Amino acid sequence: MVQQAASQAVWSVLLPTPDDTVRFAARIADFLRAGDLVTLSGDLGVGKTAFARALIRHLAGDRELEVPSPTFTLMQLYDTPAFPVVHADLYRIRSATELAELGWDEASDGALLLVEWAERIGDALPADRLDVALSIDADDPETARGAVVTGFGYFSARIAQTQAVEALLEKAGFAQAQRAYLTGDASTRAYERLTAADGRTALFMTSPPRADAPVLRFGKPYHEIARLAGDIRPFLAVDAALRQQGVSAPEVYAADAEHGIAIIEDLGSEPFVEESGPIAERYLEAVALLARLHATALPAAVPQGDGLYSIPPYDLDALLVEAELVVDWYAPNVARIAIPASGRNAFTAICTRLFGEVVGRDATWTLRDFHSPNLIWLEGREGLARVGVIDFQDCVLGHPAYDVAALLQDARVTVPDALELKLLGAYAQLRASMDPAFDMAGFVRAYAILGAQRATKILGIFARLDKRDGKPQYLAMLPRIEGYLTKGLAHPALAELRGWYETYMPRVVAPRASAAQRESA
Repeated sequence: MVQQAASQAVWSVLLPTPDDTVRFAARIADFLRAGDLVTLSGDLGVGKTAFARALIRHLAGDRELEVPSPTFTLMQLYDTPAFPVVHADLYRIRSATELAELGWDEASDGALLLVEWAERIGDALPADRLDVALSIDADDPETARGAVVTGFGYFSARIAQTQAVEALLEKAGFAQAQRAYLTGDASTRAYERLTAADGRTALFMTSPPRADAPVLRFGKPYHEIARLAGDIRPFLAVDAALRQQGVSAPEVYAADAEHGIAIIEDLGSEPFVEESGPIAERYLEAVALLARLHATALPAAVPQGDGLYSIPPYDLDALLVEAELVVDWYAPNVARIAIPASGRNAFTAICTRLFGEVVGRDATWTLRDFHSPNLIWLEGREGLARVGVIDFQDCVLGHPAYDVAALLQDARVTVPDALELKLLGAYAQLRASMDPAFDMAGFVRAYAILGAQRATKILGIFARLDKRDGKPQYLAMLPRIEGYLTKGLAHPALAELRGWYETYMPRVVAPRASAAQRESA
């Protein structure tokens, strides 16, 4: 049970056996971070050190790790894969001033602090901390313990979030499941694979609300102008809408929209690419799925709870603010070029004219990230249901060419020119077979425009991920994106934009050696 006050939350738990105490320590460990302070309180003999030992072993991933009591050493330091852990016992400390002599500040910098007898330093305790008060259960004093966990300051919200997770796992039947973190992407979402004792699996998804961001223009931050989802609710609404259309989006077993968490179907990990590149047969099924969706009259608003979720338009402001990332981030940090105000104004004017051609035309559901990392091959299903789709919370109403360009100009794998043309032709044939009025020439023009917009945006995003977010691994994909952009700029519709790049950022459109030429050099 959790009780919340203005600045604290209290969580009371009964731990009938030592194994329950070990499992509870692991649950606490899962929401701790570097820099956190956890104080362990209770009388002598209640098991403070045993609780700390279980917590440290969980963080270290070593059930046999030796974790002695720090009663005599006062501090023990452990290196874990996530962050250092300092386990301290202040029973023999008489005041906070003695901590400096121990090298407390140096040892605790960037570490998780587990402190027994922290009350010895009294008012020196930080305002933000987690206190775990252990006690002996009167009905079973030999093995049972009670734990009262109190979150002070920012820990109050963390306890409430943890309790929401526990409730959701219980609701979905995965309360005792093993949890394994999955590699994340460039977003703030996180995933864990849940494996129940009977072998059932699911994914636990955390999609926290976007943090407050500085206003960029129009009184709005970037994500609002770009029409990016602010929380988990768009994912839940679009997921249900896609499934209604027969698309293999993951079933949602349970969700808590308020806390940004959901337990969803595990579609597996069978990819659309192999070591040598895209698997052509699977890509053909993916473009066929897009063609069917784009030929269907899809609603602009879809059910969400007792109401409707209105899918936002991919309007001119959104397309422009994304494209301008190349000027704001890629130019200064990768190309090492300072674009003058006149150059920026010219870029915006050109893009305004180009994007104006596609805004509002043939609008359909645009999933935005319809590419290999977000497609899963489902061998056991039939037809287009074999294309599993994830990552669509940023769905907008946009031109159908956008998602086709996202797939055929994949940022993470090179799609050869011949395969791109084959897939584009397959898509066009399917669309024409379902709608004789389908305008192939107009579609190809929109494909060139939106492919260039997407490539320009991604150059800026990857540069931003490196410079702002400390994720340099995305820089390795820049040559591929530059290649897609150069190829797209060759279309006559983009002659003016190509001229802008030749003037202000020539490295993007400069001739490049082919892969074969580079290997023979």
